[in-house]
Amino acid sequence: MSAVRTLRDGLGRATSGSATIFALLVVVLVAITVLNPGFAEPPSLMSFLRAAAPLIVLAIGQYFVIVSGEFDLSVGALVGAQVVIAARLIDGEESRTVPVMLLMVGFGILVGLVNGLVTTLLRVPSFITTLGMLLVLNGAVRLWTGGAPTGALSESFRQWGRGGIDMPVVRQLPWALLIAIAVGVLAVLVMRAPFGRTLVSTGDNDTAAAYAGVKVWQVRTTAFVFSSLMATLAAVLIGGFAGVTAQVGTGLEFVAITAVVLGGVVLGGGKGTVVAAIAGALTYQAIDRLFVQLDLPSTAQPVMQGVIIIAAVAYAARGASRASSPPPPAQTEQPGQPGPDRTPVATG
Repeated sequence: MSAVRTLRDGLGRATSGSATIFALLVVVLVAITVLNPGFAEPPSLMSFLRAAAPLIVLAIGQYFVIVSGEFDLSVGALVGAQVVIAARLIDGEESRTVPVMLLMVGFGILVGLVNGLVTTLLRVPSFITTLGMLLVLNGAVRLWTGGAPTGALSESFRQWGRGGIDMPVVRQLPWALLIAIAVGVLAVLVMRAPFGRTLVSTGDNDTAAAYAGVKVWQVRTTAFVFSSLMATLAAVLIGGFAGVTAQVGTGLEFVAITAVVLGGVVLGGGKGTVVAAIAGALTYQAIDRLFVQLDLPSTAQPVMQGVIIIAAVAYAARGASRASSPPPPAQTEQPGQPGPDRTPVATG
């Protein structure tokens, strides 16, 4: 019962202050339904949520890094590298699926450790560190494959991204959705635990956190490892859903950052909830779906990303400036001076 109570309290606090993003999500979903009434049917909703699941997982991983005060630009390249590695090593053999997935987990942890340690111990800005990791991963994959991914993913690998549980009404409950829900619940519990509070305090003021005895390098490195593990899990879902292509994972780092910022998580750290980040991912996916319904060109997507990031950061900065501005000084009456609501009294 204590675990259930903890989860309930965590969800209650996590959703506080997130009304704006949920309202926007509802508005976008209603707009899609008006344009395409079939979208509200359960099978169509399940298809939408299946497609959104990888972005939800990526946004959760990016949330850990951003709320700690850093960035992770390598997640898109890591997704692409993991899918290519899996296809090349599995090559359609079912018996290789589990060992290769374990290898993917190990590789994800390694990438997260390198990102975290270079950023924290060598004090290289995370923007530069993860941008360099992006280039390294992209270059290594192209060198290894010659620019054309080879091999094939096994059916047991792909089931997590495109399979599900056959059910009435909804037709199929996707495994990807169940995985995203499980990851979201675990993320809420993590942020309710002491580590989560330490992560937020580190992003808010790492100097004060260090004076309080927090090992800042350790906390932020763990956040990078979480991000890489989430990117690895997203690679499994994306590989199962979309298969292996040369463009898999391209640009996902900016999509994940956009989703997190859209959820109200402040760039620079220290503010934001994981539930709002998840809502941001769903909203981004819904906006993308709305663009499809409106028959807008795919080239409009980068414009949407840029507008969302600029608007969300400007809104957060405006709120922060209002919160930090000191209150106006109270007017005090001096002896012998009339108060604001009094008229002077003659004494002669």
